[in-house]
Amino acid sequence: MLRVAIQMDPVESVNIESDTTWLMATTAQDRGHALWIYDFRTLALEDGRLFCRARPATLRQTQGDHVSFGEEVRLDLSKDVDVILMRQDPPFDMAYVTATYLLETVHPQTLVVNDPAEVRSAPEKLLATRFPGLQPPTLISSDPVALLDFHRRHGDVVLKPLHGAAGSGVVRLKADDPNLEALIEIHAAGSRDPLVIQKFIPAVSAGDKRIILIDGEPVGAINRVPAKDQVRSNLRVGGTAAPVELTPRDREICAAIGPTLRERGLLFVGIDVIGDYLTEINVTSPTGAQQLKRFSGVDAAALMWDAIESKRVPSA
Repeated sequence: MLRVAIQMDPVESVNIESDTTWLMATTAQDRGHALWIYDFRTLALEDGRLFCRARPATLRQTQGDHVSFGEEVRLDLSKDVDVILMRQDPPFDMAYVTATYLLETVHPQTLVVNDPAEVRSAPEKLLATRFPGLQPPTLISSDPVALLDFHRRHGDVVLKPLHGAAGSGVVRLKADDPNLEALIEIHAAGSRDPLVIQKFIPAVSAGDKRIILIDGEPVGAINRVPAKDQVRSNLRVGGTAAPVELTPRDREICAAIGPTLRERGLLFVGIDVIGDYLTEINVTSPTGAQQLKRFSGVDAAALMWDAIESKRVPSA
């Protein structure tokens, strides 16, 4: 039995039919592992030891009555648990970054999935830039001159916040669109983060592929098809999930990035591929495992726990 603490958003509000963290948690429970769930806001570092307030959880597959809690306890995360799943949703803001610093104090004595230092060093849209030839033309900058020049050179583009998630703030700008300068000003009024501007990939109309990798190896994919006349394919903003097979180009992309993911301790990763191009490498709280299992029978959560169990000797 492994002792597992899950750092996540309120489990009471998850959709048990689609949530990847739920599948991870129920798979762990089915394997006999003990579960605690906690909010990252309860993390407390004192005298070099990291604690949290957590509740033991029992899960069941009945939406609305899917969790029961035991009495809250104070866990010493370096001694009382074997594995921590860091699964709270973005935004990837300073609160998120601080949580990675705190969890870094117990990893790898307690295995944190994904490695918190590497999560901090690998924002989704930045990590992809480390692999030349895999991305479409892309610029990351806060400089209006650079952003406007990229738009002039590439014409049809997509603009998105660097640390955005789930399709939030993604805008398509065609070659003759005059709104880029105003959008830069609006973004700058509320954030000091850079923007990402990327050449538009027409193949997005056929779908944005989510490929799940476990310890650097691709295990399967789903296709996320945008609604008609929409550029965003994320499931949270109206995209539709559909089955899809990995292409030779998908496998080429995975082979190029897989060793780096494995070396960095990024055990559960979801990458986004549109046409022949890698657009993002998602390491914070990747989704898609339930849809993958439904469409193909491939259980990414079970494969994840196989990998974790191979790295951790269960406690008696």
